[in-house]
Amino acid sequence: MITTNVSESFINVSSMAASKVAELLTEENKQASGLRVFVQGGGCSGFQYGLMIEDSPGATDQVFQSNGVKLYVDPISVRYLKGAEVDFVDNIAGGGFTIRNPNAVSTCGCGQSFTTEDDGGH
Repeated sequence: MITTNVSESFINVSSMAASKVAELLTEENKQASGLRVFVQGGGCSGFQYGLMIEDSPGATDQVFQSNGVKLYVDPISVRYLKGAEVDFVDNIAGGGFTIRNPNAVSTCGCGQSFTTEDDGGH
């Protein structure tokens, strides 16, 4: 069963990231699609973030909406992403999506890997 929460977003999307997601969806002619946000094992700190465009949510996903972007989050990733924000950073070294996560107790230099208190992080 798919759970939808549109009144209060569990994960926020910055206006800059929402604009970039909208551009990507338009380029790929997938305006009805959403953004899958997930956490998986790996990276130099124990977990790493993942983002991908997906046509529709899975049967067990929670669906959120922030700044006009539909977010699909699997049940395992939900527990690590509460209060997180998807942002887009553009600087002289290039641009890219990043996740600011208040649950991370440490991150690595790349900003894509983290640990939490729950997983025995230091």
